[in-house]
Amino acid sequence: MDDKLKDLDLIDVLSERHLQLRKVIEQLWNTNSDMNLSNSEWFMMARIYQKQPTIAYVSRNVDISRQATHKLIKKLEEKGLVEVSNVRDNKKDKYIRLTDLGEACYEKNEALKADQERKIADNIGHEQFQLLNDILKADWGM
Repeated sequence: MDDKLKDLDLIDVLSERHLQLRKVIEQLWNTNSDMNLSNSEWFMMARIYQKQPTIAYVSRNVDISRQATHKLIKKLEEKGLVEVSNVRDNKKDKYIRLTDLGEACYEKNEALKADQERKIADNIGHEQFQLLNDILKADWGM
């Protein structure tokens, strides 16, 4: 067991592992791509992938402020990863969708995550990995 984790309770271990995984994926992407993207940008892209939600919908369904949502969308738009367009008959709201480049980047990142999952399964065993996956996806009554 990782010495750093041995004295932590379950919630702290889950949080630490999550941070480790996000850091590994972010580093893998950033070393293999000319375009650096933050975890927040990936989080936003995941909410948009293969959909065309409104900015208001995205703002309501992510755990970040409306202002931060708009800032992230603007950064993604500047990088050519998302496209913002008007909602018909609504001057206030706008649709957001991934561009072809955005979809390609998102899909490449998903492949990096799948590869990392395979490495974890190889390290802890495929049965253990499946059990962990099932436990994490189960209804925890929260």
